[in-house]
Amino acid sequence: MYKLALLICVVSIEFLATTTTVHIEMIESFWDKGNHFIAFFVLYILLSLAYKNLSILIKVIILMAFGLQIEIVQSFIDGRFFSLLDVVADGVGILMGVVAWRFRPLLKNEQR
Repeated sequence: MYKLALLICVVSIEFLATTTTVHIEMIESFWDKGNHFIAFFVLYILLSLAYKNLSILIKVIILMAFGLQIEIVQSFIDGRFFSLLDVVADGVGILMGVVAWRFRPLLKNEQR
């Protein structure tokens, strides 16, 4: 189930990042870097749930490559552009995902 959720998120993020025909006012008016942060935080958690045996480094590399790929594709789309700050926001979201995932066992112990 987590793999399906991850796939749906990846496809949705790729679509929203590369389309020029769909404009969702709520998404566009929200702070753009916040969108990147949240998207990549969620992607890290879903990737960790779906593929528990992957190392942190491999997950970070996969997600940073995805974020970079989005920005490169956007540089070829009219009305879109490459933004290094978006890649930084992706990285911060991933980093917070790593932290949240690492502290998850501590939260489980406190709930008992």
